Amino acid sequence: MNSSGDILSSYVAYFKHHVPMKPMALVKTASFAMTFLATNVIDGLLIATFLRHAVFRENARYVLFVHLVLNDLLELGVALTLFIWLDHQPFIFVPFCYVLLVLGETTTLNMPINLAVMALERYAAVCFPLRHAQMCSLRRTYLAIAAVWLIGVAPSAADLFVVFAVESPGFFRSSVFCIRAGMLKIPIQSRARFYLLSSYMSAVWLIFLFTYVRIALVARSASSSENSTAKKARNTILLHAGQLLLAMLNYLSPVFEQVFLSLPAHKRPDLNFIRYYLIFVVPRALSPVIYGLREENFRKHLRALFFQKQGQPLKGNS
Repeated sequence: MNSSGDILSSYVAYFKHHVPMKPMALVKTASFAMTFLATNVIDGLLIATFLRHAVFRENARYVLFVHLVLNDLLELGVALTLFIWLDHQPFIFVPFCYVLLVLGETTTLNMPINLAVMALERYAAVCFPLRHAQMCSLRRTYLAIAAVWLIGVAPSAADLFVVFAVESPGFFRSSVFCIRAGMLKIPIQSRARFYLLSSYMSAVWLIFLFTYVRIALVARSASSSENSTAKKARNTILLHAGQLLLAMLNYLSPVFEQVFLSLPAHKRPDLNFIRYYLIFVVPRALSPVIYGLREENFRKHLRALFFQKQGQPLKGNS
């Protein structure tokens, strides 16, 4: 994990070698924008499917999934905004900059926490099937989502408190180079963030390990029908772990940055963009899409959404 605790270190590494908007920069921006647009289209279909059918809206599993989709769209939107803005004008009005940074870091932290909650929901469904509806009611699901946001925003809120404590009022009327490291005003912040984020990630991995082992044990001892359900849940936990691994590639940014320092300066911006695109943008664009298209119910209702004019709508959807 990054020793500075900078969850958005991808921004730091890329924009440290900022150059004004040129033809190559336009190609990079277009690549990012097209990825974001394609993700919006696919995720928009998933969200539309969710909203059209009560079978999804009233199920904790799908509510948590759509929350993950919306969170990733917001995260990519913030990333694209910063990417384009900083290529045009690296200095941004402090209040606007801090709003973007807080949203960016909060949504980045929300992803692994939301995945952990989704793993716990699958654990409850397999290990406590008779109590699952009560344990994962809609009310409790939305409370869990609220808790995800409270936990996710906590590090940024603490840093903002320090900023307000140490900066003069004039600072908030100025413009700054808008990177996450700019919110770290005193040395202890870096250490505190490192330990806090390490605790977050450790807790998430422990939840994955616990739920996977318990579900695997149920799968071994269950009947054939229950075994199938448990195996699907176990595979879902593995998929969540894969999503988390992709998300945590972001923590390798300082390693890549050190490697790039040994290369000619004119190559660093392009290499940093490739790294930024592959380990930050692509995983967040693909993970909800892969999960949504893999899920049988979503696939069935997506087909109905596409072809409902050519055939009869599926029964039991509303």
